[in-house]
Amino acid sequence: MLWFGTPVFCTLGRPPNWLRINMKNLRATGLLLGLSISLSFAAGCQTWPEAPDYSRPLPINAQALLALEPGESRPDLRATFQERRSVKEPLQRSLDWTRRDSSRKFFPIAGITHDRAVRSLERFKELIESSTSHSEFQAAIEREFDFYKSAGWDGAGGGVLFTGYYTPTLAGSREQTTTFRYPLYALPADLVKGHEGEILGQQTEAGVRPYPTRRAIEAGGLLRGQNLELVWLSDPLDAYIAHVNGSAVVELRDGSEFRLGYAGKNGRPYSSLGQALVADGRLDADKVSMPNLRDWMDRNPELAQAYLGRNESYVFFTPIDGDPRGSLNLEVVAERSLATDKSLFPRGALVFVDATVPSRSGRPAPYRKLMFDQDTGGAIRTAGRADIYLGVGDDAELRAGSTRSVGQMTYMFLAE
Repeated sequence: MLWFGTPVFCTLGRPPNWLRINMKNLRATGLLLGLSISLSFAAGCQTWPEAPDYSRPLPINAQALLALEPGESRPDLRATFQERRSVKEPLQRSLDWTRRDSSRKFFPIAGITHDRAVRSLERFKELIESSTSHSEFQAAIEREFDFYKSAGWDGAGGGVLFTGYYTPTLAGSREQTTTFRYPLYALPADLVKGHEGEILGQQTEAGVRPYPTRRAIEAGGLLRGQNLELVWLSDPLDAYIAHVNGSAVVELRDGSEFRLGYAGKNGRPYSSLGQALVADGRLDADKVSMPNLRDWMDRNPELAQAYLGRNESYVFFTPIDGDPRGSLNLEVVAERSLATDKSLFPRGALVFVDATVPSRSGRPAPYRKLMFDQDTGGAIRTAGRADIYLGVGDDAELRAGSTRSVGQMTYMFLAE
């Protein structure tokens, strides 16, 4: 059946098998021309567009930020003005960081100079403090700022895949017991970092080599006997979750809390547990959530460790006070701190996120918020991905584990 006048295959990537098989016959009968016109040009659609690959790196020399055209809608910041009390703290943190001389080395980036980044945050703060109404604030922002959307997965503004991260609350012990026997480790002395904190590898007598993988570290007990154990957990998946999120609040047996933040990692690539289970047909793609992952691991203990070991990345921790810190060494703030690829996007910047995130009731809800680019996504190396920090504890875990939304992020800088 042919649906003339409607681009019914535009989102399918490649033409269906029946059409590819019969193209020769369609050409012979003259039907292919009509079909091609109908499918290719209706609604401005391109012929057989590829499926979005949100992990695709930007082409070399491509711009990560694209200026909004005159007809494109600007972010609606009226709710931001109403929520200005919750904006004040993360805004000040971004401003303090950007004012430091040490931040200059990260600019210019995406066409944004250090001076422009500072002035943008300063002026935004002035406007949100001096405006007398949300409409006045919105008008001033639109008048004084330029807006740039992410180049996205296709380099042309095609969209960003948002996921969520959080700080898990886990049961643990400062001493190893028969129940608590899965450690979280401090940074080992043989892990070598570069000047910018990048992981160079493991220092050995023969020189620096790649640091061992998760599987090698755990199977070989490579970190034992170095007094690196910070805390012990009761479940290997709990330890894995702490690694994936880079922080944890551990509830100790005496009722106190022991907070851990990110100290470094082994420099190996991250791979998703959920994606591995889906690829092997062990979990449906629409069932990937933290509760379902826990359930699968509990039901398949003989396979659990093997799947966890597929993720080569291994994270090390440090005790902290307060909330976890992102890659700018700033405390991250729930629903205000965003993690992106810092080789592409300006650190500390104002960014408006338009996506869908589960509400606290668990139902998908529109998520349109001013955020601050204050963290680095450990597995994000693209303009088509970003991570929203959703807070601490069980509610944040449920929301983060179910967040997978295609949307857009729009950066704001003072007009030049």
